[in-house]
Amino acid sequence: MANVIDDETIDYVGILAKLELSDEEKEQAKADMARMLDYVDTLNALDTASAEPMTHIYPINNVFREDVVVNSDGSEESLANAPKAKENQYVVPKTFA
Repeated sequence: MANVIDDETIDYVGILAKLELSDEEKEQAKADMARMLDYVDTLNALDTASAEPMTHIYPINNVFREDVVVNSDGSEESLANAPKAKENQYVVPKTFA
């Protein structure tokens, strides 16, 4: 099935896309859009009645971990890697006088 795109459609799409197309670019866009619509027609002709709907081509499942309640914020472990620490805080060089 040959899809024919007219100048009015190309002008309208150009306005929506905020494009200024030359006559040569309009002709190329018409040909490109017609090819895209032909491809969609090809896809629409496929029998998909027995195909199961899916959201992704790979079988992906969410992996959830159990929440573990702890009474620590991890500051001791974080401060263990610091070059200097004082009173549960990082010690850094002054950035202004």
